[in-house]
Amino acid sequence: MTTATTNQEWPGLWRMLVAMLLSGTIGWFVVESGQNTATVVFYRCLIGGAALLLYLSWQRGWQQLNRAQLGYLLLGGLALVANWFCLFGAYHLSSISIATLVYHTQPFFLLLITALLQRQPPSASRWAWLALAFCGVALTTGLQFGGDHQQLWLGVGLAALAACLYAVATLTTRKLSGIAPAQIAGLQMMLGVLLMLPLEKASLSELVLPSAAALLTLGLVHTGLMYNLMYSAFQRLPVSSIAFLSFVYPLVAVLIDLWFYQVALSLLQVSGMVLIILAIIANQRQWAFWPFAATAKQG
Repeated sequence: MTTATTNQEWPGLWRMLVAMLLSGTIGWFVVESGQNTATVVFYRCLIGGAALLLYLSWQRGWQQLNRAQLGYLLLGGLALVANWFCLFGAYHLSSISIATLVYHTQPFFLLLITALLQRQPPSASRWAWLALAFCGVALTTGLQFGGDHQQLWLGVGLAALAACLYAVATLTTRKLSGIAPAQIAGLQMMLGVLLMLPLEKASLSELVLPSAAALLTLGLVHTGLMYNLMYSAFQRLPVSSIAFLSFVYPLVAVLIDLWFYQVALSLLQVSGMVLIILAIIANQRQWAFWPFAATAKQG
């Protein structure tokens, strides 16, 4: 590509790269906060939502929503908050790296939900890559059962459910084109505050400084700043660049697990992660699965 094209994409590239680097550290801040899932989700919604809505007001970007848009916003908010609740729970039950890699099966859930809504089944190759991805998900558990391994299976299951919920949030957000991203995310997080209120969580007076600092960072940096960077990058970059840079997220998560927690993964678990990454790349690039390659060429 020309230098001019590269220069045009640079503002989106650096925003997406920073957003994905920040995303990869979310699990570390969640674990280091030492708080239960309800507490982390509540304060991330409260602090992050307030930051986004203040930014929106400063930008004077408020827009009137019609009834249909409000419905999509509420549905997306429910899915987004439930997705965080499941993912943050998965960090504690499995590990940051395993939960993050399983969470990245979200493109396949997006594919399945879209196919169901449009009544157009995916191609044979996409079904095959989907099957390969979920074989990888199973392998990340080490294929061991009983005792502590039940907790690992539960963590993997929660991460997969989080991926499905994020796919729902993505589809509903696509129905809100023309609405400022800060308004969408900010209002959805205010909904999250209301949803988390009945659940048992720590009050601010009970939090020690490290916990409070971790929650403040998750709200201001990993929500207020990160969402603005990410949505801004989405508007500037082609899908191929977004998909490629998205792999910075799980890479950082794996490195954090290795560096800070000395997580020792078995050969089966590493193999599972590799299969998930291979399947996601193949699906994004629309590669033909070998047994179906001839059929794809004929079609």
